[in-house]
Amino acid sequence: MIGLELVVVLGVVIVVCGILARRTRVADPILLLVAGIALGFVPALRQVHLPPELMLLVFLPVLLYWEAITISLREIRATLRGIVLTSTLLVVVTAAAVAAAAHALGLPWGPAWVLGAAVAPTDATAVGVLARALPRRTVTVLRAESLVNDGTALVLYGVAVGVTVGEETLSAGHVTWLFVLAYGGGITVGLLVAWLAVLARRRIDDPLLGNVVVLLIPFTAYLLAELIEASGVLAVVVCGLVMSQVGPRIGRAATRQQTVAFWSVSTYLINASLFVLVGLEAQSAVRNLVSEDLVTAVVGVAVVCAVILVVRFGFLVLSAYTIRLVDRRPSQRGRRVTNRARAVSTVAGFRGAVSLAAALAVPTTLSSGAPFPDRDLIVFITCGVVATTLVVQGLLLAPTIRWARLPDDDGVARERRLADETAAQEALDALPDVAAALGTDPSVVDRLRGEYEEHLTLLRARDAEGDEGGEPDPAVRLDDEYTELRLALLARKRETVVRLRDQRAIDDTVLRQVQARLDLEEIRLSRGDPAPE
Repeated sequence: MIGLELVVVLGVVIVVCGILARRTRVADPILLLVAGIALGFVPALRQVHLPPELMLLVFLPVLLYWEAITISLREIRATLRGIVLTSTLLVVVTAAAVAAAAHALGLPWGPAWVLGAAVAPTDATAVGVLARALPRRTVTVLRAESLVNDGTALVLYGVAVGVTVGEETLSAGHVTWLFVLAYGGGITVGLLVAWLAVLARRRIDDPLLGNVVVLLIPFTAYLLAELIEASGVLAVVVCGLVMSQVGPRIGRAATRQQTVAFWSVSTYLINASLFVLVGLEAQSAVRNLVSEDLVTAVVGVAVVCAVILVVRFGFLVLSAYTIRLVDRRPSQRGRRVTNRARAVSTVAGFRGAVSLAAALAVPTTLSSGAPFPDRDLIVFITCGVVATTLVVQGLLLAPTIRWARLPDDDGVARERRLADETAAQEALDALPDVAAALGTDPSVVDRLRGEYEEHLTLLRARDAEGDEGGEPDPAVRLDDEYTELRLALLARKRETVVRLRDQRAIDDTVLRQVQARLDLEEIRLSRGDPAPE
């Protein structure tokens, strides 16, 4: 029964923490992590552990794929050099610095490198949830870095574990080959799976079957890459980036609508559950250490957190000034940011479930049969670093953003207005030719032309109102009243349909079909989408 009990407990905790987060304005992950630590005091839940293979083979592909298909590829291209540096070189430098610090605290070099590789990558999930208040470009860089750096860290982690256990030998050629295989194989598999997914989605019209294909995409990419010992992380990310570009051109509207609804709920539940389980693991890690080791572990958490922050900020500053010396193009000058902005990126470098999964996956014994040295210490320090970055840095992020005085980012709103207005204008321009090709009655053409012209007038009025401020435009005021009236009438229609069902004049199936159409119309009106029908 512990499985069912855990599901219920997780669900209740997610709902309660979600409500508290909205009332206290504290980020959900922080409250969920604290709740997980508190749940560790419940005797029945003390034996609950997050299996590393569950995270790496089930949770990770889903989360990475959703992050990849919802990220801005245009912003990635604009900041590609910085993303490549932070997702590769910064990971190696961070792992080396943490390993050196851990060795100074008494860990042998092998376990020290295992710890360094585990805590080196930032977490895409935590960044996506906690860094929403940042400008779009900064968030994109952080998310893209988090998507790729897992692959780099897991290669380092595999080498460190293999050498410590005694199954691998450390050489420059061997490590280079592992990186080539991880990146080259991962990218190739990602492209292959994306190509197959496009072929499948173009041939499937049923929304349910189309979403089954979408669900299989990340798992297939991850599994195939892992079978050839390439990076499953990179395979999923590359596949997701390709599908983000091809997806809008294929498939049906009903399929896309179901996809967004399903993945939004699924990823929210997975993310929230992971933060609670991280808190449980942190509590468990404390109980596995004796008092003498606990002091060393607490000091280790503080030292590793300090090393991570110092190395990250120093790397961001040093790499930026190095690029300035090498690249003197005017376009490069336009992308420059201040050191305050780099401080924000440093604070936003959260660690998460991937680090925890790597620590938990450390073998318990060496090839000789002896216990893996300092395994409990590695798990504790990793849990402590994850908890500290999520809680402390998560709470510090908002004041750091205010201190940095980052410029306002209204790019998304401006570009959406541009897209709406351009699409409506070009549809209106194409109306005569399209109507002629379809043989549409002139009265229908005139009706639709009037709706689109009214739609364009309203878009331009809202655009001018947003740019100039001041008194509301009469067209905007009338549209707001129109929307309010439409919503009120929709509520009346819904009451009527429910009454007909209660009177047994219509079946529940008919009720659901009509209600689905009413709900879609209500959602469109509530979002303020003034598109003509």
